[in-house]
Amino acid sequence: MKKNLIIITIDGARFDRAKHSKIYNKNNSVFLSQCITYGPHTIAAMHAIFSGSYGSRTGTNSYWSTYKFKKQEFHTLTEYLSEENYFTHADIHSEIVIPKQGFDIFNVYDENENLTLRHSKLLEKFSSEFKSKNFFLYLHYDKIHSGITESVLKKFDNFSSEYFKNQENNKKNYDKLFYESELYLEQIFNQLESLNLLKNSLVLVLSDHGISVGEKFGERAYGAFCYDYTLKTFCYVYNSELNSREVPNQVRTVDFMPTILELLQIPLKSNFQILDGESLIPLIKGEKYEEKIAFSETGNPLKENKPPKEPNTKSVRTSEWKLIYNTYDNTKELYNLQSDPDEKENLVGTNLEIEEILWLELQKHMV
Repeated sequence: MKKNLIIITIDGARFDRAKHSKIYNKNNSVFLSQCITYGPHTIAAMHAIFSGSYGSRTGTNSYWSTYKFKKQEFHTLTEYLSEENYFTHADIHSEIVIPKQGFDIFNVYDENENLTLRHSKLLEKFSSEFKSKNFFLYLHYDKIHSGITESVLKKFDNFSSEYFKNQENNKKNYDKLFYESELYLEQIFNQLESLNLLKNSLVLVLSDHGISVGEKFGERAYGAFCYDYTLKTFCYVYNSELNSREVPNQVRTVDFMPTILELLQIPLKSNFQILDGESLIPLIKGEKYEEKIAFSETGNPLKENKPPKEPNTKSVRTSEWKLIYNTYDNTKELYNLQSDPDEKENLVGTNLEIEEILWLELQKHMV
């Protein structure tokens, strides 16, 4: 019998907080500490994770494009598992965040739900009911996101000087929300251990995107820019057969799906579009692995109240360099991420060879 799959998404969890959290860092976990999300907002990010492909190809590339997902061409993780006789269940805050196809049960919970209690009970239910059948349980923790909505998104806009001048207060507000996610995760893992689910399950804890605390004027939370405080995420892979270690190499969130399928020994089907992602098993095993350039894009709302229907900010990234192209004003930004991790010194036009290399790479995604 194959292992069960449990994915826990901590919506809006920053990689820098997770990296230094004792709760997130558990035994028997491989910590992928430099994951680059396709979209710095949940809808595009999660569709890319579930399809193993960029939204520029699947059709889900913006806040407005959930129903444009090309489900006849791209097979989702859930569909693969369903066809392997997994019982599939999602518990989530919104019906448009992840692809629905393949789920036996798709529950949307109320925003006032106690998710620690709710998800603990779900785990208990699955532990008792699925003794001889595999299951895929998707749990979405939205309390960081909903907290930022109330304390930031509803109070400020992307150009509110009051917000950007109070970074210390912004950090305290964010850290309180993150701490609550730690309490949630601690209880969930206590439940996983008490129910003995960690032995027969592959468990992933990941973030869809980060959240600003006021680093860059013009983005009070997420979804407007392609800077690292929202693009860099993380993934913890818990498996009783894995040795605990950190993998600092750059990987892409589109790589998660093929990695999961390989870990569960489920082959890809040839009658669907080729994935953008590639399995990370060689990297996890410590074998030679060639870094892949990560592509990301989003829709900067600029002075409007809502994001545009098509992305207008795009980037390609290596572990050392990032090129950003703002299509709305035809400007470029180039950053050396090793010497300038806060992306403050724009090196575009300084005759660096990497600029042309990355520009050619970015154009591949703009056809």
